[in-house]
Amino acid sequence: MILRVSVGLVYAFLLLPMVIVVLAAFNAGNYFTFPPQGFSLKWFANFFQRREFMQALWLSTELAFWTAVASTVIGTAAAIPLVRGRFRGRDLLNAFVTSPLLLPQILTGVALLQFYTLLKMQASYGALLIGHIVVTTPYVIRTVTATLTHFDLALEEAAQSLGAHPVRAFFEITLGVIKPGVVAGAIFAFAISFDNFTLSLFLTSAKLTPLPIELFAYLKYSFDPTAAAVSAFAIGVALVLVLGIARFMGLEEFTGF
Repeated sequence: MILRVSVGLVYAFLLLPMVIVVLAAFNAGNYFTFPPQGFSLKWFANFFQRREFMQALWLSTELAFWTAVASTVIGTAAAIPLVRGRFRGRDLLNAFVTSPLLLPQILTGVALLQFYTLLKMQASYGALLIGHIVVTTPYVIRTVTATLTHFDLALEEAAQSLGAHPVRAFFEITLGVIKPGVVAGAIFAFAISFDNFTLSLFLTSAKLTPLPIELFAYLKYSFDPTAAAVSAFAIGVALVLVLGIARFMGLEEFTGF
């Protein structure tokens, strides 16, 4: 009983701020207040009518898509030798490729900013994309590793014994079996990139502003419920993605954490 109450209090502590933000997004008043002063969708309309928010939303969506594609390819390719390989330094390599999960993103952002400055790449789309790939690839590695660990190599060997080329056996047999982990990793990568603020803060410019950074800049000068509407939209995107994993892939089976 005490454990259930404690868990319930922890969930309430974590989720209550998001609930307040979502409710405030439908506030009919002109200021960010709680409880809401009536019900209105005008702040969502304001969000979708503002050109800077739409440009930021398009940039975040495009950036998250290409981040998911690149990190899925890189993460899947990296997971295979980490699971199947038996070479010296494998544990060290595994720790290296998953280190972005352990390091605070503010340190990663500062390091990338200094590195890009030396290469004269700062404030470019490519620099921002690489930064997002760096922080999302470990999630793909973890999900693909979880599925590969339980993969029966006899299936791939049977396909090869029947005349299938190793590459064909991998794509038609292995990839088909581990597809849930690959897709789950891609969705994680998209969600993390779409909502990323800390790393993006160091790698953006006035002409290259993802949605979280645009929202942060908006809050410097305005404190109306439009900010809550943007936040509610971002929460909704993340919720849909996570529920999609849980519904179609089995979230608890493929996270690997």
